[in-house]
Amino acid sequence: MGTALVYHEDMTAARLLWEDPEYVALLRGTQALGTQELQALSGQYDAVYFHPRTFHCARLAVGAALQLVDAVMTGAVRNGLALVRPPGHHSQRAAANGFCVFNSVAIAARHAKQKHGLHRVLIVDWDVHHGQGTQYIFEDDPSVLYFSWHRYEHRRFWPYLRESDADAVGQGQGLGFTVNLPWNQVGMGNADYMAAFLHVLLPLAFEFDPELVLVSAGFDSAIGDPEGQMQATPECFAHLTQLLQVLADGRVCAVLEGGYHLESLSQSVCMMVQALLGDPAPPLSGPMVPHGSALESIQSVRAAQAPYWMSLQQQGAAPVLSPSTCSPEGKPSPLLPWGPEFKAAATQTMAALSSLLDKLCLNPTPPVRTAVALTAPDAALVLPPGVLCQERSALPEEMQAWARPHKALAQDKALTALGKVLYLLDRLLDGQVSSGIAATPAPATAATLDVAIRCGLSHGAQRLLCVAVGQLDRPPDLTDDGRNLWLNIGGKEAAAPSTFHVCVPLPGTTGGFLNCVLALVLPLAYSFQPDLVLVALGPAHGLRDPQAALLTALLRGPAGGRVLALIDEESTPQLVGVLARVLHGEAPPSLGPFSMASPEDMQALMRLRGPLEPQWKMLQVAASP
Repeated sequence: MGTALVYHEDMTAARLLWEDPEYVALLRGTQALGTQELQALSGQYDAVYFHPRTFHCARLAVGAALQLVDAVMTGAVRNGLALVRPPGHHSQRAAANGFCVFNSVAIAARHAKQKHGLHRVLIVDWDVHHGQGTQYIFEDDPSVLYFSWHRYEHRRFWPYLRESDADAVGQGQGLGFTVNLPWNQVGMGNADYMAAFLHVLLPLAFEFDPELVLVSAGFDSAIGDPEGQMQATPECFAHLTQLLQVLADGRVCAVLEGGYHLESLSQSVCMMVQALLGDPAPPLSGPMVPHGSALESIQSVRAAQAPYWMSLQQQGAAPVLSPSTCSPEGKPSPLLPWGPEFKAAATQTMAALSSLLDKLCLNPTPPVRTAVALTAPDAALVLPPGVLCQERSALPEEMQAWARPHKALAQDKALTALGKVLYLLDRLLDGQVSSGIAATPAPATAATLDVAIRCGLSHGAQRLLCVAVGQLDRPPDLTDDGRNLWLNIGGKEAAAPSTFHVCVPLPGTTGGFLNCVLALVLPLAYSFQPDLVLVALGPAHGLRDPQAALLTALLRGPAGGRVLALIDEESTPQLVGVLARVLHGEAPPSLGPFSMASPEDMQALMRLRGPLEPQWKMLQVAASP
């Protein structure tokens, strides 16, 4: 079983791992209280409303989270989502708060550590409100890395806490294990959320190397929600989920938190579940240009966290004055249902949600998620269930026409491999297959890649990203017309002959490789917004299997899962198998222990980024001066 959706009355039997038995007893007693007594008790807390069934529902919520963790950690399921109410991330050890009674995610983290012996748990809180309860519980605990983004507006948004700002980084042994990213303006969208993951969360998460990822999945941070007033569309949460699935061997447990616009909430939850199931995420809508305010927040949190994390120390994260230290007076005005701003926001929301549904109807999930086309069968190759072994080939006259300009494709073996590549490429472009792997003889790799680029652009791809790993030169007559972006990993030196032609040496350490992928490859890919990605592993490409798998898995996102990987026919069955698994939605294997990037790799990357940032805005990690 791959993904779990958990609900059962037996969840009330789960033992609460709570430190204050008096608080639990107090809440148990609410089952017998009358209306006036419940109102009086509710008034003792901030934004809490007790009902005779509150205790029962809150126990169900905790039980769901614990059962989900057990199912994932025992291998019964790969990942899952607990659809629960009430939410939990504001609740503290002995105080209900903000609609929350028991902190289900915090209890689940402690349960994972105690029952399953985990030493590193990552909590990602993408609810639009700061989960101060979770922060308080783990702020001195280095075994739990807590990341929260939240609407803050210079401390003018609930819960109005100084410790929700970027410079609140934990206490004692937990310094650096609390990561707050405050949004100081409303209207943050897909580009802002993706930039936060690429430039803050993921570098820290890979260095932390969690054994389990828990998500406080609040969807009041999605478009249309009257609380959040943000602009992230539902498919963004599929992309965020996919990025988390490359961590912890894919062990992701999400627990529902906030969300108050039912249509936006339902579509966002569906997008997350589809990602958990391994389906490719739909391409992100809208321009991928982060807001200046978002970049200010990213710059502040990177500066605050740099003293504690190797992955940030070499990236020039200069300290900045947090804009939150200069708080304007007053609180933000809520969107009133009868006001013109509310009506305009509602119209924009319904248009965005309708556009997503239209896009999903016009571009349904392909019937085949992954296909593999090899030059010869290999008895040692083990593929996941559902992966198609493709034997068919393009028509002979089509093969000959594409091969004619290339001497390397004149041999029968290379021509046969090209025919399978062309057939598979057509299936990707006509929506029959989502992703694929094709093998080619090593001497014909460059020529086959050239044909694949030209065929893709002539057969319907509007924007094609080619990530060529190893000693593969860009085709000399490929034009910079904005339709293709060539990125070479493994060149002799870092260079950008144009904004659509980028070369970077292959870093020699884990940290260097991750920095290359997170700070260069993915920002370029998401800025370019391709509808087809070619990943070519050339001869002597130098990537270990886990590196190749991670790169391929992460490149599923920008093009909506439409990825074709070209590999040498002499590649090991293990490499083919691991690429097939990640393209099919499984997690890549671990890269191993984290090691800092070399100064040479960091300098090369920084030299590249500066000239490219004006064209590719997702590369930015700081606001313009």
